[in-house]
Amino acid sequence: MTLYNIGFGSYVTRERVIAVVGSDSAPMKRVIQESRERGALIDATFGRKTASVFVMDSGHVILSALPPESFAEPEPDNASH
Repeated sequence: MTLYNIGFGSYVTRERVIAVVGSDSAPMKRVIQESRERGALIDATFGRKTASVFVMDSGHVILSALPPESFAEPEPDNASH
């Protein structure tokens, strides 16, 4: 099991993440609101501005204050041909 540190001592299981996206678009704001209404929203921002939205395979949506870029995998080193 591999974990993403989503900030402020909070973690999510990497294998359960479907997508990590920014929070500023209207469709993502709708996803957040719908998740809140059905009780499937987890706010891990600790009062800070939401930067990332994690969509989980369980249907939960998790909010993080860290930007989506901070969860990207590093590019493989192609120096050795």
